[in-house]
Amino acid sequence: MSTRTDHGGGCACGGVRYAISGPLSAVTVCHCSICRRTSGHFAAMTAVPAAALTLLAEASLTWFRSSEAAERGFCGRCGGNLFWRPRSPDDQTIYVTAGTLDPPTGRRIGGHIFVADRSDYYRIPEDEPQSDGWS
Repeated sequence: MSTRTDHGGGCACGGVRYAISGPLSAVTVCHCSICRRTSGHFAAMTAVPAAALTLLAEASLTWFRSSEAAERGFCGRCGGNLFWRPRSPDDQTIYVTAGTLDPPTGRRIGGHIFVADRSDYYRIPEDEPQSDGWS
């Protein structure tokens, strides 16, 4: 049985590769302090149902519990920041870092969240939607 793949991606070293079947959400840019500290900047993510993501290579995938509400998946070999997922069993969404998607992605930035937490060395374009919380 073949699996439909609409998007693929992975980390820099290839230790983690994934395929996604189905559509991706617009990219949400998160400026919260945890995203900034785990990515080195803000995090740009696209959401997919967890069931739509298939891991093709996962030998170096490591999960880090970054808060009571979430955990982040990264490559334990190259350090690539790949995923964010809620810890709630009721939320079956996984967020994929947009920079790990193979181009062309067909995505655009849909908005910025937690903008009050952004650092002081960059600006957010005024014409892009902004929120101090989740939406």
